[in-house]
This record gives sequence, structure tokens and C-alpha cells, in this order.
Amino acid sequence: MKRSVLTALAAASLLAAPLFLGGCGERVKPGTTEVQRPVVTGVETSPVRPVGVTGSAEMTGTVKARTISNVASKVMGAVTSIVVREGDRVKKGELLLTIDDSDLREKVRAAEAGRNEAQKALEGAKENLRLQELTYERYKKLFEGKAVSEQEFDIVTTRLNGARFDFERAGEAVKRAGAGVDEARVYRSYARVVSPVNGVVAEKKVEVGSMASPGMPLIVIEDTSSFLLEANADERLSGKIKKGMKLQVTVESLSKTFEGRVTEVLPSVDPASRTFLVKIGLKGDGLRSGQYGTVSFPVEGRSAIVVPRGAVVVKGQLEGVYAVDASGVVTYRLVRTGEGYGTDIEILSGISPGERIIVKGVDRAVDGGVIKTEK
Repeated sequence: MKRSVLTALAAASLLAAPLFLGGCGERVKPGTTEVQRPVVTGVETSPVRPVGVTGSAEMTGTVKARTISNVASKVMGAVTSIVVREGDRVKKGELLLTIDDSDLREKVRAAEAGRNEAQKALEGAKENLRLQELTYERYKKLFEGKAVSEQEFDIVTTRLNGARFDFERAGEAVKRAGAGVDEARVYRSYARVVSPVNGVVAEKKVEVGSMASPGMPLIVIEDTSSFLLEANADERLSGKIKKGMKLQVTVESLSKTFEGRVTEVLPSVDPASRTFLVKIGLKGDGLRSGQYGTVSFPVEGRSAIVVPRGAVVVKGQLEGVYAVDASGVVTYRLVRTGEGYGTDIEILSGISPGERIIVKGVDRAVDGGVIKTEK
């Protein structure tokens, strides 16, 4: 009875063994440990070779008006009126705001009074000079006729010279007084703040009733006839970007590309960002200060490994390609990608020239599989 049970168990074990091995999906040849790899079909491979490419470096920057005028006060006083608003277009010499000129008006009156007084003094000196000239002529005739002494004639001559000096001094005083009037009037004109250029009011820094003082910014005017893009270029481009060079500038908010010309290249490199400043002149409709722009700068041709974009497989945050060795075994190889060139993309690391990769049918590729050529 026991022997029959053991025989039955042994038979059951023999029947179960093939089923277990079949479930593993691997066949082990006698005397070996070789594992059968999944077969990959319907793919196309291609060797990786370096090709010549013309690259480009991208710079980003901000659009600014070429001329930005910070209109400041030249006198002290309360702002009495503001006749413009942000966004208003103004012409050169157009009134922007006014400042209380009460003190300045009084200074003009005082200067005019001083000028009138100097003018009267000049008239008095002129009359005295005329009198002294007549006296001199009389005494000259008397002196020639021996009617007066030489001393008396010298006294008259001295008085004439003094009268001439007083007249000249009074004339200079009138000129100084007149200059004082002009100066007072100029200072009074500063109470009327006008635009120094044609442009657009970009910012208003004061309100009516605010106290203005000399040098204090009041209004910002931007000349919108031309603009600059100030971009930060990588230090590896130092010496390659020259003044006068034409570059293409794309303004993202307008979805437009403008042709610009380099107007200035700052030679110093910022040690923190390892960049240097490049200013590019721009003109065109729709440009405004503060817009974001990108510049594409062409670099010299070089050799690079370029593969079709479809050959790069993204898994999570990793990028890779399926490499195929001489035996046809497929391996997922992590790579680092670089600049794109249309339908292709540069591989910076992870694959070497001469290696084969799957370029079509990557969705059929299996890491660790083996390629079988379809007949």
C-alpha cells in the first residue's frame, strides 16, 4: 500500500516538472546556463557617425528704449499741476507739469527793479559825463589863453576822466542787472517742466501737491523711435560678437523676429554669471520696453553625433537610445542630448561613433532582447 502511494507521488512530480519550467519562459540547454532572450522584430538600425553641423548659441535679454529720459526738477516747490498720464505720447518742448513759482516771480521782480535802478544810475553818470566834457572844453580854451593855471586845468581833466570811469562802471552795472533778470526768468521757466524729447510717458513719479526739489525725478519719457535688446552672452562667445554684426532677435510676446545690429559689447565678464553684456539695436512696430527677447548667434561648424529625435526614448526623467551590439543584443543606453537640428538631435555623451542604434520601431525594442531579421 505504501509503495503504491510513493509511486503515485513520483509520477505526479514528473508530470509537474515540465509545467513549472514552461512557466519560467526560459529554456536551459543541458550543460549550459544560457537564457533565451526576447526576440525583437520590426525595427531598423543605423550606425552612429559624426557629422558636420553649424551650431548656434542662444542669448536672452530685455528690450529697452534706446533713449530713456528721467525728467528731473531744477527748482524747489510744490507740484501744482500734471497735464500728462502714463502712455501719453508727447513732443519735445511739450508741457508735462508745473511747479509753484511764487518765490521765482518775486525774484524776477527784484531783479527787474535792480536793473531799473542801474539804468537810472547810468543815466546820471551819462549826464555827469556830458557836464564834465563841456567844462573840460571851456577850461581847455582858458588854459590855452593863459587864463587859468595848469593846476586848475589838471583838476578839470581829472574830473572828466572820473566821469568817464563812472559812466563805464554804470554801464557794466546795467549789464549785470540785465543778466540777473534773464537768470531769474530762466529759473522761473523751470517751474514749467517740458519734455526734452519726442516719446511716450513711461512713468509718473509725483502727484499734485508733492514737493519737488532739484535733481528729483518727476517723469520718465521713453523715445520709442528705436530700441535696444540688452542680452547676456556666455563667456565662450567673448571675442566672437563684434560691433556692427547683424543678428536675428525674436520677441516672444509678439511672435515676431527682427533684424538687429550689435551697437555695443561690454568687454568685462561678470564673475558670478560668467556672461558679458551685448546691446543690439532694434526697430519695428509693437516693440516696448520690458519685452523678453532671444538672440540666435551662429557659431562655427563642428563635428557632432546627431541621431533622429524618434530614436531617443524618454523614461521618467532619463533619456536613452537602444544600442545594438555585434550579436544583435539590444541595450537601453542612457545619453545626454544637446542642441536640436530640425528632425535630429545631438548626442553629447552615452554613445560612441560606430555603434548601432535602433532608429525606427523603438516602440518594439526590449532591453536585453535580440534582433531577428525578418525574411
